[in-house]
Amino acid sequence: MKVDLSKALRRALKTGEVYVGSKRTLKAVKDGKAKMVIVARNCPEEVLEGLKGHDVKILTYDGTNMELGAICGKPFSVAALAIVDEGESEILSAE
Repeated sequence: MKVDLSKALRRALKTGEVYVGSKRTLKAVKDGKAKMVIVARNCPEEVLEGLKGHDVKILTYDGTNMELGAICGKPFSVAALAIVDEGESEILSAE
């Protein structure tokens, strides 16, 4: 089943728990809270390095951090976000 990542992400933001931003994402991954991480296509290398070695599914959003921020309804760029609780979305089954 093909999941529309943008739609699923908006639904997760509305009904679940999503940590937006690189620092919060890395902390959620280290604390074992993140079920999935979504990174922008131009996510900084140091953020990607910080995600290595953790057992968490990482999806690369096919857009820039500005586009990812816009999908999240944020007036700023978002390089990474962590899905802690998917809520009513089907985002965890996205490929």
